[in-house]
Amino acid sequence: MKFLKFFLIIFISLTTTVKADLNKKLITQLEEGGKLIFIRHAYAPGSGDPDNFNLNDCSTQRNLSKEGQRQAKYIGEFFRNNKVKIDKVLSSEWCRCKETAKIAFRNFSTNSFLNSFYSSKFAKNKDKQAKALKEYIKKFKSDKNLVLVTHYVLISEILNYGPSSGEIVVSNKNLNIIGSLEINY
Repeated sequence: MKFLKFFLIIFISLTTTVKADLNKKLITQLEEGGKLIFIRHAYAPGSGDPDNFNLNDCSTQRNLSKEGQRQAKYIGEFFRNNKVKIDKVLSSEWCRCKETAKIAFRNFSTNSFLNSFYSSKFAKNKDKQAKALKEYIKKFKSDKNLVLVTHYVLISEILNYGPSSGEIVVSNKNLNIIGSLEINY
């Protein structure tokens, strides 16, 4: 039993150190600029959208909970505390993404190529959105980073990666993942 406790303490210590080193490397990459920063919107309980979903009416959508709002605040603090240079922040038109962007970064604009295509109502947009996003990225020229606040389905489609709520996924312009960071609330 003592051996098991000892092993557990060593394992926790090592994984914490590894995680800290990975975060340092990711921050160094972000300092270089020119990266794409995909952020899945902060925590909004449930999945998908209600049947009465209306893009122009937040009361019909899944929205951030208090925990999600706190998580969005922590996302913004991560970028400010690490002095990450940001060229622009783009958000999906869904309210949970806009609220994440507003709380974390204050200034942002929306772009439909970041919208969800999870529901059958929007599934037909997937290929068009992916193409438009890739064209935008191709034309993006900056020594700062581009923040894209979006949804699980889009990040999964573009980067072949399934992010948690509020997770930051950093890639280069070739859409190769450099690293990710989960912001807990």
